[in-house]
Amino acid sequence: MGRIMNGKTMDKWASRFPLIRKIAAMDELLWLNPGYGRTPASIAVTAADVADAERRWVRFAPYIRKAFPETASANGLIESPLYSVPRMKEFLQASSSVPIPGRLMMKADSELPISGSIKARGGIYEVLKTAERLAIGCGLLKESDDYAVLADDSFKAFFSDYAIAVGSTGNLGLSIGIMAAKLGFHTTVHMSRDARQWKKDLLREKGAEVREYEADYSTAVEAGRRQAASNRRCHFIDDEHSKDLFVGYATAGDRLKKQFQKAGIAVDGGHPLFVFLPCGVGGAPGGVTFGLKQAFGENVHAFFVEPTHSPSFLLGLLTGLYDRVSVIDFGLDNRTAADGLAVPKTSAFAGKAAGHLISGCLTVCDRRLFQLQKGLADTERHWIEPSAAAGIAGPQMLLGTEFGKHYLHIHHLTEKTADATFLLWATGGGMVPQKIRAADYERASRI
Repeated sequence: MGRIMNGKTMDKWASRFPLIRKIAAMDELLWLNPGYGRTPASIAVTAADVADAERRWVRFAPYIRKAFPETASANGLIESPLYSVPRMKEFLQASSSVPIPGRLMMKADSELPISGSIKARGGIYEVLKTAERLAIGCGLLKESDDYAVLADDSFKAFFSDYAIAVGSTGNLGLSIGIMAAKLGFHTTVHMSRDARQWKKDLLREKGAEVREYEADYSTAVEAGRRQAASNRRCHFIDDEHSKDLFVGYATAGDRLKKQFQKAGIAVDGGHPLFVFLPCGVGGAPGGVTFGLKQAFGENVHAFFVEPTHSPSFLLGLLTGLYDRVSVIDFGLDNRTAADGLAVPKTSAFAGKAAGHLISGCLTVCDRRLFQLQKGLADTERHWIEPSAAAGIAGPQMLLGTEFGKHYLHIHHLTEKTADATFLLWATGGGMVPQKIRAADYERASRI
């Protein structure tokens, strides 16, 4: 009869979703989302939620500037640069013979202050919102106050009576651990086998407790949930279900719009924007996509990119089962050098909140990740993690595959690509130690 996966044999799965066989075979592929543009009956996140988050970032800016002097030049704003990467465009064209028209750019969340990854947008935001709620609730703070006062020892003593926990493969843990420990919270980061040792070491150096597990991301998350359930003063930041994380990520949309305006880059009916976002559990790219759609409407087209060994978001969206299906169900091992993307199940919250906004999903092999990581370092002198390099494969697969060309055709975009912007979202890597960079570069050089 064959192996039963989530109640069905492979033949039954494949009869309904033919792409399942290619996913199970770990083939690189591009899938177009048939649910794109179909607004669900209820929306868990609104534009008002994102506007509220932006106001909270403004309130906390004086504190961030004081606690993290590296943000002083931006007045306490946690934001990343936008780069033009024309030499990387030449590299991609030469390596694949796929012409890339228009402009190729990179949103360098790898250089976000404090924690050096896209997770700073959501993780730090939820820590700050939690701190604000507690301080206001106890009458220690008002929204009209200068939040720089939160750096005082009296507030650190107050927050030390509370705990924050999270389960992570690495970057979310860094963002939450660094900020929560700085505020004074007792902070515990539950980390899976996929997390790199330097991230664990850095968290401990910053004052967080790290608990390690010889299992994958899901096990670390469950451990965090159990910790919070046993302590009413512990706030668990749930990467799979958190609205606050999602909303924090979504503030990226309006900020990118302002960067484009400053650079004189148009995004409109004649100048489409194609964005390629590495995807793990889905919260960060889902939130960013929500924000991008608020900022640019139908003129932005977002594609999520995952490792061939861990296409959890693709499987969840394809089957409509979200977190009720795992890559393990289909014989995949969830083992990849893209540690931040090594998750077996997707976030149902992210899938339902942003699934209708996503144009499609792509999968790439680890070998390609290292080639692209090295290519970016050689051509543009920008360093990112292997997981962050996933999105770089996007333009080639959109422009060079039949499914990609079909997408451009049905959305009347084929003739507009010459005036388009193709944006690679670099999600992490800014804090990687030099010896790790050298090892990754050497590994890529052998490919």
